[in-house]
Amino acid sequence: MSGEIRLARAALHMWEEPCISGVNGSGAVFFSGCPLRCVYCQNHSIALGNIGKAVTLDRLVDIFFELKEKGAHNINLVTPTHYVPQLAEALLLARDSGLQLPIVYNTSSYENVETLKQLDGLIDIYLPDFKYYSSELADRYSHAPDYPQVATAAIHEMLRQTGKPVFEGDMMRRGVIVRHLVLPGHTKESMAVVSHLLQEYGNDIYVSIMNQYTPMESLEGYPELKRRVTDREYNKVIDFALEAGLENGFIQEGDTAKESFIPDFSYEGV
Repeated sequence: MSGEIRLARAALHMWEEPCISGVNGSGAVFFSGCPLRCVYCQNHSIALGNIGKAVTLDRLVDIFFELKEKGAHNINLVTPTHYVPQLAEALLLARDSGLQLPIVYNTSSYENVETLKQLDGLIDIYLPDFKYYSSELADRYSHAPDYPQVATAAIHEMLRQTGKPVFEGDMMRRGVIVRHLVLPGHTKESMAVVSHLLQEYGNDIYVSIMNQYTPMESLEGYPELKRRVTDREYNKVIDFALEAGLENGFIQEGDTAKESFIPDFSYEGV
């Protein structure tokens, strides 16, 4: 199959949800490029596709097995949307070669449903974002006014593929965990997101509400984003989620808004 695959990092990653990272870490494979252009992107160095090493399908499969040998609980594909045709082929090759680890698809949710259907039967766990309920904010911060509609349809397809969450001990084996990053000054937006997720998917998904927003240097024109989320803002969203009936969820505690939590994209493991 034509078309190169560009990777920025392949290594054990300890900072996903506990049921994904576990004790040993998730085998995170970071793909170069992203369908969105979020002004506050924490992985901007690879999101634009400027950083990355080209690899073959065979090399990608080898990377999966190398991560398995390092003790990874799963293979975690980070922003792979634009490589889905090649990725589907690589996953089939890996399965035929004996790979049995759960496959995690880690995405912005700015996905075409028909693209996701190419992965039906190949992905065990979907780890999508739901960034915005408001088209206006989606346009201002990610230049994608149709994001709420696109993401809603995409997550429905993900849930259709995986079904309700399945756990083996403390580790997720199948299911969907939807992530939402609380932005400074936008608690009402986060509440609207939580309400929307509960209305659309009920408790058939897990919802991970994150406080790790880290202001980056390239935020000229967005003064409201040049600070971290306060504890009061974050707790307000969490309290709302619990009162709204959220049963399956993850919250973050402590100071997660640090650049040290952002991976070093130095081609490790590639």
